[in-house]
Amino acid sequence: MSGIVVMDGDTAHATAIVVGQTGLLFLGPSGAGKSGTAFACLSEAAALGWNAALVADDRTRLTVQGDRCIASCPEPIKGLLELRGTGIVRLGQLDRAVMHCAVALGEPSAATRIPPENETFSCSRASIPLLRLWHDGAGGPLSRLRAARPDLFSGG
Repeated sequence: MSGIVVMDGDTAHATAIVVGQTGLLFLGPSGAGKSGTAFACLSEAAALGWNAALVADDRTRLTVQGDRCIASCPEPIKGLLELRGTGIVRLGQLDRAVMHCAVALGEPSAATRIPPENETFSCSRASIPLLRLWHDGAGGPLSRLRAARPDLFSGG
């Protein structure tokens, strides 16, 4: 198993949402599409009639409680999400939530058609699955995550 590690209490360059009962943490460099992908997942969830909310955009504070990775948002940006080309939008927001899966965003690679299995994201001593999501236009991001890991989603 390989993965990404963040120390307890650190602020990560990430976007966190909750869809149904599942916490999703989007990772990637600036411009990778974290905010847009999170917004698309929130929109897909709303279309399914599921509960969904933003936890944090761009700067996500990660802490550990027991064996769980908890995401929260710094006060000045609570409830705000930046959509490139549109601006800052206000969304329904949760103060904090357990994260169940990390999603690393990137571009498809000709050398790697299928991402590695069993990757993890470590928030200090807590680990969650890490999935790769490429921008190739194949379906909505939430539907792709549900196809890859149906066990994480039980609905709204």
